[in-house]
Amino acid sequence: MSAPPPLTADPSPYDDPLHDEPGPGAARCLGLYAKLAAGVSVVTARGEDGPLGMTVSAVTSLSARPPLLLACLRDGSRTLAAVRSHGAFAVHLLREEQHDLAGRFASPTTPAAQRFAGTDTRQVLGVPVIAGALAWSVCLVKDVRRYGDHHLVVGQVAAVHVGGGRPLLWHDRRFRTLCKLVPEGAE
Repeated sequence: MSAPPPLTADPSPYDDPLHDEPGPGAARCLGLYAKLAAGVSVVTARGEDGPLGMTVSAVTSLSARPPLLLACLRDGSRTLAAVRSHGAFAVHLLREEQHDLAGRFASPTTPAAQRFAGTDTRQVLGVPVIAGALAWSVCLVKDVRRYGDHHLVVGQVAAVHVGGGRPLLWHDRRFRTLCKLVPEGAE
């Protein structure tokens, strides 16, 4: 029987095939994610120096009883910090004609004050709410968990408004709109 190989104190992580993340690379995954169609939303929160907000495409209903929404916010964002600090946030589902607003809130170089410039904003339960959205809700934070480079934020709906119009969509890295499907054989 031979002796086991000697143990080394600090094996190089590059020698360990399990050190690398399993699965396809980020570029391939982003290509897949681009094919997901999603409604465009703006999440806002009260910051220390005024309102903060960011465009997100990952928002979904989680439960009707109790009424819960889930939003995915980028790790390190000022909006996420404000959501955590103040325990409340608003989700605005944007209308198809609000693509400029979505772009402004998505730009990493646009300061918070400029993101809100020209918008009709009011406070609901201490949270900035942008008027004119397809629908909005103000949520109280129930849970925040980090997964990869984003945090899942679960909020219990405390106030809601549903307006009219059609949703703004995000697909294949572009803003899109809905169109009516014409049934086969109909003109």
